[in-house]
Amino acid sequence: MPGGGADQPGPPAAPEGPWLVVGLGNPGPEYAATRHNVGQMVLDVLAGRTGAGFRSHKARAAVAQARLGVLPGGRPGPSVVLAKPSTYMNVSGGPVAGLARFFSVPPERVVVVHDELDLPSDVVRLKRGGGEGGHNGLRDTSKALGTKDYVRVRVGIGRPPGRMDPADYVLKPFGSAERRELPVLLEEAADAVELVVLRGLEAAQQQVHAPR
Repeated sequence: MPGGGADQPGPPAAPEGPWLVVGLGNPGPEYAATRHNVGQMVLDVLAGRTGAGFRSHKARAAVAQARLGVLPGGRPGPSVVLAKPSTYMNVSGGPVAGLARFFSVPPERVVVVHDELDLPSDVVRLKRGGGEGGHNGLRDTSKALGTKDYVRVRVGIGRPPGRMDPADYVLKPFGSAERRELPVLLEEAADAVELVVLRGLEAAQQQVHAPR
């Protein structure tokens, strides 16, 4: 899973033009509650905050359009396209690139929310670029976009216990202890997305990465 690669400050958030926020996962009810789908769970939280509903899009994704957060003075936040690819994780790139073209979103305004084995299950981190660390969804997204320089919201799911294969671990539902803490983790990840689109990556990193 993702790790490595220095954080690179991105441009500050601007009110013009939409952001594309993508939650990675696998389609179907059998995968909906698994660790690999935590990115799509975060998208559901964001859609709930905005009151937007997902609709099928020809780019092979469920899409909701909304304004996210509140700007100074109480103005509505930036326009965002919330997207959940309807393909399997390892071919996520086609929908991401297709939506970026359709909505004219440059890579620096693409935010990908994904599960992260290399972070504890109560941690959210932000970065732009760097390696994919074995995450097939990120790898395919980088290939389809032609760049690694998009924003990643890394939602920690922890390492598998004992000798369990990571590929099996990510496709299992969260354990009972994890489920108790999951709502807080999803809200924190959704907050991190809002900070990125409202204030830009560097300011968001300073707040999200600050010691608790």
